[in-house]
Amino acid sequence: MQVSESTSGIMPLPLVYERVQHHVPAFEWPLLAVDVEAILRLKREKNATILAHNYQAPEIFHTVADIVGDSLALAREAAATDADIIVMAGVHFMAETSKLLNPDKRVFIPDSRAGCSLAESITAADVRELRRRHPGVPVITYVNTSAAVKAESDICCTSGNALKIVRSLGVDRVIMLPDEFLARNIAAQAPEIEVITWAGHCEVHELFTPDDIRAVRESYPGVTVMTHPECPPEVVAEADFSGSTAMMADFVAYKRPQRVALVTECSMGDNLAQQFRDVEFVKPCNLCPHMKRITLGNIRAALEEEQHEVHIDPLLADRARAAVERMLAVA
Repeated sequence: MQVSESTSGIMPLPLVYERVQHHVPAFEWPLLAVDVEAILRLKREKNATILAHNYQAPEIFHTVADIVGDSLALAREAAATDADIIVMAGVHFMAETSKLLNPDKRVFIPDSRAGCSLAESITAADVRELRRRHPGVPVITYVNTSAAVKAESDICCTSGNALKIVRSLGVDRVIMLPDEFLARNIAAQAPEIEVITWAGHCEVHELFTPDDIRAVRESYPGVTVMTHPECPPEVVAEADFSGSTAMMADFVAYKRPQRVALVTECSMGDNLAQQFRDVEFVKPCNLCPHMKRITLGNIRAALEEEQHEVHIDPLLADRARAAVERMLAVA
């Protein structure tokens, strides 16, 4: 989703604050505004764009980001941007994906330590071993992986398009990695296809339990419970709706439930709460420590000092890019 600014290119700070006034106290805003103003200026001076995932804090998501969304939306917009510099307010695999799709642009991540438990759960060697064990079976790799893993894959997927990707291959058996729970949840929707899984988990979503959902329902009668498909299948089974962060946002936008529990990363609810003031958001959520490494301060530093640039070996990048582009062509 594009975030528009004024025709001059820089939105006045009072208008920027209106976007986050329900989350950021008035006494705190002057401290944040220093970085916000500098980032807005640097973006214009350097022809830079900031991509922000839905799990970024509101003071980033609603003030300095140019494009916001889930990993698929960010991948699409990264492929279309005419900026010279891309700053990824997200985790490292997202920055790598932006670089894959923009090999001639400079891509920066504000904190190089912003990793992902899923991406770290599997290596390129693991994928090669899976191929050896299951010859001829296509490999579908979640975008939450390194470029090296993508390079060993046939096609990528996101949580929003995984079912479509699985069915697009026209086969009765696939390898889907690394998220075990996403793969099992997709397999339940496509019983005609055997899905071979990998034991990778998201450290945010794997913590949720069915008891958490039942406790929320007891405390908030009539609540609409929405889960991310990286949650265990028994958690998804307790929900009213399960989908990617973009699908959750669309559900809220169109259905306007009176009260919602988003069973995912906490900032997702914070960001939607700024947009939909008529919806009550309750929080059975967990924080992602990697997403929270990204701050206004290190976004500013990335632009000022042009630090933490993402580089990918060109030969590896060509193979990884092909898997991502196959996904985009289908999705």
